[in-house]
Amino acid sequence: MHADRTNRAMLILFAVALIAAGVAGALAGFGAFGRATKHEVLVSDQLSDYFGRHGDWLWPVIAAVAAIIALLALRWLLALLFSTDRAGDLPLTGDRSAGRTTLSAAALTDAVAEEIGSYPGVHAAKARLIGDPLAPTLVITATLEESADLPGLRRRIESNAVRHARQALDDPGLPVQLDLTMTSRQAQRAA
Repeated sequence: MHADRTNRAMLILFAVALIAAGVAGALAGFGAFGRATKHEVLVSDQLSDYFGRHGDWLWPVIAAVAAIIALLALRWLLALLFSTDRAGDLPLTGDRSAGRTTLSAAALTDAVAEEIGSYPGVHAAKARLIGDPLAPTLVITATLEESADLPGLRRRIESNAVRHARQALDDPGLPVQLDLTMTSRQAQRAA
């Protein structure tokens, strides 16, 4: 389950239900459903009488439904807290007669981040693979020093680090998202 998509869908459904209930209540209060509903109480005596007569089985059913809703809400929260869109190990294409070869996503992203981090003018770099392991997207975030040559670093990242990642995956069309930000701090380099 993709948490972001599910989160948006559930919140939209909940919002639509609340808006519908509010509109229905406002319309009833303004008499849109007839004069009889305009001055009616929210919970009639018939409803409270029904609860009184059938309370032996009705309240346990209500409690069970509430428990199911609570469990679904807990599952939703766990999905939000612990889900990730990161790609797992990447199956490499090629000759499969000798077996299956996979590349650890962490090995590739660590190598890309380390390579970009070694470029002059780069303060810090991170990389991650997101999406389906069969069709991942490489996301690179690099923080550059103020004195860095932004166009030059971008070209170098695209022509070196990204090219190396595409070669490692044997995927010349690997989609890449490159996020570059500037910082006033200087990188600490070992001499």
